[in-house]
Amino acid sequence: MGEVFRRFWLPAVLSSEIRQNEGPPRRLRILGEDLIAFRDTSGKPCIIGAYCPHKLAPLFFGRNEDHGIRCAYHGWKFGADGTCVDIPNLPENFNVEGLKKRAKIAGYPAREAGGVVWVYMGPQNTMPELPGLEWLQAPDSHVHVGRWLQRSNWVQGMEGEIDSSHISWLHRDFVPFRGNAPVAPTAPLAQGLVDGAPLMKLQETDYGFVYGARRKTDTGNFYWRVTQWMMPMFSMIPNDRFPRTGRAWVPIDDTHTSVFTYGYMVGDGFTQGQIEYLNEGHGFPPPLRPTVYRLPDGYNIDTYQSVAVKENDYQIDRLMQKTVNFSGIHAITDQDRALQENMPSYGSHNVGEIVDRKRELLVPSDLPVITARRMLLKMARDMANGIEPALPQSPDLYAVRSTAAVTREGDFGAFLNAHRDDLRAPSSAP
Repeated sequence: MGEVFRRFWLPAVLSSEIRQNEGPPRRLRILGEDLIAFRDTSGKPCIIGAYCPHKLAPLFFGRNEDHGIRCAYHGWKFGADGTCVDIPNLPENFNVEGLKKRAKIAGYPAREAGGVVWVYMGPQNTMPELPGLEWLQAPDSHVHVGRWLQRSNWVQGMEGEIDSSHISWLHRDFVPFRGNAPVAPTAPLAQGLVDGAPLMKLQETDYGFVYGARRKTDTGNFYWRVTQWMMPMFSMIPNDRFPRTGRAWVPIDDTHTSVFTYGYMVGDGFTQGQIEYLNEGHGFPPPLRPTVYRLPDGYNIDTYQSVAVKENDYQIDRLMQKTVNFSGIHAITDQDRALQENMPSYGSHNVGEIVDRKRELLVPSDLPVITARRMLLKMARDMANGIEPALPQSPDLYAVRSTAAVTREGDFGAFLNAHRDDLRAPSSAP
């Protein structure tokens, strides 16, 4: 899957993490590759390899100055594209220009949109435009973003986004929705539901799929929650109003994931009260703390981690579990991670790292998960056979929205047709 991911623009770091021109770099690992992100003298976001090729010193400790990073060890300097632009510790008669060419390090195209710095890590001749996600076109006042570390394979987290069945249980609140929150990042379950086993209906698309989870109500109507899944790992969860919200699941390596969350408005932007509410962890992201996280091989990454983690049992409150919500865990994403980071793994992997899928017993409500796995595997096999994915070259396909509605319509195709205007965002892709 790594080569597939390299054909797409990927969220790398929040714009706010490298806010300052010539500010300190941020240590990243994306697709198993160690990188640093920084903003250069002109304000351009840059993502380059993490090590100086001279003695392999980490460039994180270097100086961000005059449009590049200068290694703290011997002063070698690298520009935004990884080109070595200065080697000051050589004698005058040395072939400096020749060594500069050999000393080039990885330097990847980086673009800024939606409060996120995006990186493209694939071949230059296949570099597409940014995906036409609606929130990438919104002004800063209309977008709220965040990111955090998930200590599992990216698929384990991503599959929770396309599993509408579990919200009847894991995310169930015992106190009825009061409707007085300043912002609702997802549609609450409708009142009067009479089942916890939604009927899943799915329609494959050129970008992935759209699926509906249909639940019965006590009035004889149906409650549809419609989710968008966009390959390789973007989601938009159900809502019938703004903000629309979703996630992107970017592999750090096989066993760690950078989760990016977005929410965006159309029309009026977020109020200060809404931003404060979201930043307090009421929805996405959960309550976070900045952290330097040491990966198993000793490499440090600069990231954010939930205050609820495996080491404190995700702050589960057994009294709250009996009286307030089904899980006893406060934040929605912490409820998910408590399970996803503690599933048994296969082989020699630690618990929670890569789930042993041979032990699963899948049921009809897992249709979206099964379909996503099949589509991703096909894309990976095609890539291995030299067939490039077509989706990155059609960025306008990402201009979609989710929805939710109570209706008498029980047929998914008819529902989609009736709500087609709600499900399509204006396309601004070239």
